[in-house]
Amino acid sequence: MVLKTVEMDFEYMNMIPGPPRNQQEMYAQACSNDKTTVSTWRQQWLEQIAANKARFGSFKAQGIGQLYGKFDKQPVIVAGSGPSLKNSIEDLKDTKGIPILSCLHNFHYMEDHGVKVDYYVSLDAGAVTIPEIAEGGKKTLDEYKELTKDRTLLCFIGTHPDLLKLWQGKVLFFNCPIPDEGLLSEIEKIEQFHTYVSTGGNVLGAATYIAKAILGANPIAWVGSDFCFSYSKQFHPWKSKYDGNLGEAMRAVDVFGNKVLTWASYFNFKIWFDWLASTVAGLYINCSEGGTMGAYPEGNIMQIQQMPLKRFLWMYTMYHEMRAQCLEPEKKDMKILF
Repeated sequence: MVLKTVEMDFEYMNMIPGPPRNQQEMYAQACSNDKTTVSTWRQQWLEQIAANKARFGSFKAQGIGQLYGKFDKQPVIVAGSGPSLKNSIEDLKDTKGIPILSCLHNFHYMEDHGVKVDYYVSLDAGAVTIPEIAEGGKKTLDEYKELTKDRTLLCFIGTHPDLLKLWQGKVLFFNCPIPDEGLLSEIEKIEQFHTYVSTGGNVLGAATYIAKAILGANPIAWVGSDFCFSYSKQFHPWKSKYDGNLGEAMRAVDVFGNKVLTWASYFNFKIWFDWLASTVAGLYINCSEGGTMGAYPEGNIMQIQQMPLKRFLWMYTMYHEMRAQCLEPEKKDMKILF
């Protein structure tokens, strides 16, 4: 049997003025799973917040608020763990000083490739976050544990205690605005800690909020922000248990106009980011070179620029090419940038 090769189009779609949907409807869809999430995790959150409080003593004393304004008006790269991250991994090795915030799930991938991450971010409260540190990596979990000594973790106060026992480096906490007054009241009894991070229900959302609302960054450049499977049904840039395990998948369109498969929950995450870029002032750039962020059948929304990470970095570093002309003008150098 001869298999037919399908040629894919890898030119970005045309730009459209904005999402072809009502913003209120978008936000409502993005938050549609909130009640289920709260009811599922309620008791575990409370138990783990109490356990972390007992161990660390004070969330306020070790809160992310101490990083306030650290990247004031600077560009920051925020890394998700989508399959397109492999498109950016080589360029991430040298970002010319532009800081990186990464989802914790990328720990092994970033460390194995020699990428310096300024802050790792964790939102999930499940124990699954522990083996994920090493999933698909080249080292053992114990070896990655040793690497955490010189790394900083920004995490939800309800993070699984075993993850915090594994982490050998600095830990800074944040709270989340949970849509349940009763639960918030119970959390208040443990500690009144009001450094909140809005997340859109996902860790990339938490990292984005921290970069922009706490650290003061602008613009935000995303990598690995697919919110879908790759064309070969891969879920991460490394081999994982989710590869090919589509379950109840739905079809969406990616930034190139090609059809991709995703889960409804991940499509809701994508909707949250599109809503964010359309409502919150800022410059947002998707450097993933793939995925669904900002993409609709009608085109890519103009509120999220689409470009390779290499081009994004070039915007900030092209002047390096003029060094010789400026510092040694007596030498012949006819290089002209534009």
